[in-house]
Amino acid sequence: MRTARRDTPAPKTLSARLLTGLAALIGLVVVGALFPGAAAAQSSGAQAAGLHIDGGRLLEANGDDFVMRGVNHAHTWYPGETQSLADVKALGANSVRVVLSDGYRWSENGPEDVAAVIEQCKANRLICVLEVHDTTGYGEDAAAGTLDHAADYWIGLKDVLAGQEDYVVVNIGNEPWGNTDPAGWTEPTVAAVKKLRDAGLRHTIMVDAPNWGQDWQGVMRANAQTVHDADPTGNLIFSIHMYSVFDTAQEITDYLNAFVDAGLPLLIGEFGGPADQYGDPDEDTMMATAEQLGLGYLAWSWSGNTDPVLDLATDFDPSRLSDWGERIFRGANGIAQTSKEATVYTDGAPDDTQAPTAPGTPRATSVTDTSVTLGWPAATDDTAVTGYDVVRVGDGTETRVAASTTTTATVTGLTAGTPYTFAVYARDAAGNRSVRSATVEVTTDEGGGTPGGACSVGYRVVGEWPGGFQGEIAVRNTGSAAIGPWTLAFTFADGQTVTNMWGGTATQNAGAVSVAPASYTATIPAGGTVTLGFTGQKGGTNAAPTEFSLNGSACATT
Repeated sequence: MRTARRDTPAPKTLSARLLTGLAALIGLVVVGALFPGAAAAQSSGAQAAGLHIDGGRLLEANGDDFVMRGVNHAHTWYPGETQSLADVKALGANSVRVVLSDGYRWSENGPEDVAAVIEQCKANRLICVLEVHDTTGYGEDAAAGTLDHAADYWIGLKDVLAGQEDYVVVNIGNEPWGNTDPAGWTEPTVAAVKKLRDAGLRHTIMVDAPNWGQDWQGVMRANAQTVHDADPTGNLIFSIHMYSVFDTAQEITDYLNAFVDAGLPLLIGEFGGPADQYGDPDEDTMMATAEQLGLGYLAWSWSGNTDPVLDLATDFDPSRLSDWGERIFRGANGIAQTSKEATVYTDGAPDDTQAPTAPGTPRATSVTDTSVTLGWPAATDDTAVTGYDVVRVGDGTETRVAASTTTTATVTGLTAGTPYTFAVYARDAAGNRSVRSATVEVTTDEGGGTPGGACSVGYRVVGEWPGGFQGEIAVRNTGSAAIGPWTLAFTFADGQTVTNMWGGTATQNAGAVSVAPASYTATIPAGGTVTLGFTGQKGGTNAAPTEFSLNGSACATT
């Protein structure tokens, strides 16, 4: 991924350019050299249950081709954003790659949570690619975990994964090697594949490339056949991540065609379109070539990036797609044009046309000057209710103000001392929507409100290593008017120092830190959030700041 949750993709070096140029000149001869024995590629996956590989293609159990058209979702960092799966489905996606942690670097996603994610994918008729993110940049990032550790995590989830072969692809580890000695990627990748198969997992396995996923030195391309042959089931697909290394059409088409011509399965497991300091990815060619060759793609990422330029949706709101989101979902060769739902959700079953019943009358369970929390009796459905939409009603119109997969939701960004009318709709996985519930009238409090008045701040440590750490600060505007420009202030108690920041500019005097916004975070809309990321130095302890202020006013902490 091209966010501050890991190093930015490597700049294309002279050696990478020479390799690319050589491949372009030699053409198909290179394919034969890089993939010896490609004609003997395994097809034993054709006999497997569920999703499987045959003839270099990802197929469903019934033999139908399945081409992924979806997005990545950062579940492990935003476990409360379960509505995201329903939202990406509503925009046309047929698959989602879900970020998980094996506990090495971040908090582990345990069996209960993973089982819930799988059920949410199935309820929303999505194919679920599950990936361990802790391996990102191993060999270059000292905080990264190994593929062997990730394999042990998947084996520990064997009971959860059993029987889900129709719906789940196991992506062993995200970008499991950095730019340091990428040739070292092959052996541990082979070992991890064998370990999973020896443990009895029969799901399709996805393998990410080295070089932070971009394979700009061609290691995965040169050793793909060896890795593929290590899987006795043949159910293995390769994943290339395409960011600024892939900034020309020739580079993209050469790479994708090399795998197709060799009969080896491949998809674009992550890609970005916005330019960065290293180049401007050619997402138009990526998407067009993927469609031409029938290869899957999964865009990075739905929301919550430290660098919001890569957010497809702003603040996880599907009604606020970014330019990048509009390109992915509604542009040429985008998801809306090319996505087809997996037949496992449609074969042998009639189309679901029955809407859920109306939810019960909502009631206010908590009211402040700028927010209200609502709860309501659940709706019912002939299959399953997958979510609820809360609307504000007034003057003959409705405005969607919140969504939830449970029977509660909090509406923020309201004006103090103001009456509001709210109602709720239920919806199912097929997109059927209930009739509207009865309404509830709520008047917000007159001033006072939540601690901090107009802001709240969430602070967390994303990762630590000896002498250093990476942190994240989410600043939310809980008021009714936009804030900007702004200055955020806080104090470190243990001698920590900020060494680099994105989303803002930090100045520090002893432990006191003052942050001014970047151009793209200069305004925080009412009810909106900006997220700052940073790296820092630390000693033996690393306590979080306890107080934050925005433009001199104290903020609540979350």
